[in-house]
Amino acid sequence: MSTILTQETGGISPIGIPRVKDLRVGIVVARWNNHITDALLEGALSTLESLGYPRKDHVVLRVPGSIELVHAAALLLEDDNVDAIIMIGCVIRGDTPHFDYVCQCVTQGCAMLNSRGLIPVIFSVLTTENEQQALDRAGGKLGNKGSEGALAAIEMAALNLQFFDIDQ
Repeated sequence: MSTILTQETGGISPIGIPRVKDLRVGIVVARWNNHITDALLEGALSTLESLGYPRKDHVVLRVPGSIELVHAAALLLEDDNVDAIIMIGCVIRGDTPHFDYVCQCVTQGCAMLNSRGLIPVIFSVLTTENEQQALDRAGGKLGNKGSEGALAAIEMAALNLQFFDIDQ
């Protein structure tokens, strides 16, 4: 889901989001830039709750930084009790190439986990030039990417159920 779509619609709309019975989402959250990642987590949990999926039904794991999200998500892939995983992190560009390495590692890690195929892994990792851009995407003027990740998790979990022909 892109920022431009959020701007055009004036926010996130759950219209057209399918209903998944007994949905359980695993959310892995980086503590680095926690003032941003906590807001993204709250956006995800609030969206799930507003759509009838109680907070108590979801698993939240916290890890030190964005690179560690991949490992935690891989652990959740082994959990038969989650229908989707959301990776939440925030990487802000600094003065060294470290930003590029972290972004590449977490992006490729998420793609690798998704290639396993059975449980969708949603990429809700902000990769921004500065803190203001991150704040704008963590509940600011450009919405909340954690909330968008929650909607994507629901939609992808429903796709899995449809693809594998599982009754809801």
